[in-house]
Amino acid sequence: MARKQNWDFHRCWHPVYRKDQTALLIEGHVPAGDILRLLKEKPAIKGLSVPGMPHGSPGMETGRQDHYKVFAFDQEGQQPVVWSEYNPQ
Repeated sequence: MARKQNWDFHRCWHPVYRKDQTALLIEGHVPAGDILRLLKEKPAIKGLSVPGMPHGSPGMETGRQDHYKVFAFDQEGQQPVVWSEYNPQ
């Protein structure tokens, strides 16, 4: 198995989606449905983010269901807006 520093990541990695030659960013435990919506609607945003590691989000299925929000953000650093919301209390 090749060691990490010997692996040519850039030659092997190809972004799935590009918009205006800029890749979208997905940060945190963003549900697949939100990513699919982003790819379908193609809004003028830079990406999606879920702050923290809320229980009940993808990869955090612990049986507990925390309330959490998925935020959309743009490249200019404007205030993030709520893209979707899960498990409201």
